[in-house]
Amino acid sequence: MRRDTILLLAGLLAAITPPWGFHAEAADLDCLIEPRMVVSVAPAVEGLLESVLVDRGDVVRQGQVLATLESSVERATVASSKFRSEMEAALKSNQVRVEYGGRKAERTGQVYKEGGISIKDVDEAETEKLLAEIGVLEARENRRLAELELARATEALGLRTIRSPLNGVVVQRFLAPGEFAKQVPILKLAQIDPLYVEVIAPVALIGKIQVGRTAEVRPEAPMTGAYQARVIVVDQVVDAASGTFGIRLELPNPENRLPAGLKCKVRFPSLR
Repeated sequence: MRRDTILLLAGLLAAITPPWGFHAEAADLDCLIEPRMVVSVAPAVEGLLESVLVDRGDVVRQGQVLATLESSVERATVASSKFRSEMEAALKSNQVRVEYGGRKAERTGQVYKEGGISIKDVDEAETEKLLAEIGVLEARENRRLAELELARATEALGLRTIRSPLNGVVVQRFLAPGEFAKQVPILKLAQIDPLYVEVIAPVALIGKIQVGRTAEVRPEAPMTGAYQARVIVVDQVVDAASGTFGIRLELPNPENRLPAGLKCKVRFPSLR
């Protein structure tokens, strides 16, 4: 009976052991090719949508203008702020007053020494010179304030232009010119260079795959060929229910040769 019991246990273990239990390194694992990043692009401020310059399927570059909001008020504010920041009349007039006050104070002091005027006249001349110097300082401060207002107005105008935060493709357009953009995305973008390859691996491979390891990725039909990808994430938590853990690979995709969303097979060579 002891021998029969051992054989029965062995049979049960063989029945419940997954087919990849001791030969996982020779098997192709299922995977899914996904975008590296998907971003919903919305304006930073509310406003009437003036133009949308791209549509679904268009390739975009980081910093490229995607859409604009109506901005006539902001442009006028920038123009007036720029004019104020370049005004020089107040500064120049006060500089002339300083020069004149200096000459007047010097002449008054000389006349006072000769006994021709009272100390009151000298004090008035010195005060005029001091007030002129304060006027120059005030004009410079006003000019600096105008420059800061110009910078603020320029930033506010810049917020009316929506630019791409990444290199990628337009997945979807939600709004059209003439619609009011209010806390809703205008476009959805996807970065597909590089791509991410998501793999669900059996627990038998725990410890055998490390970050930095390369693997061969084969997309499903109609795409053909094998592509080299590099492991960038290995999950440290196993899913107890399925006995699996996640692996993420980074797959270079120059010129967007591969579309995202494809199923694939991945093989890790030389696993031991």
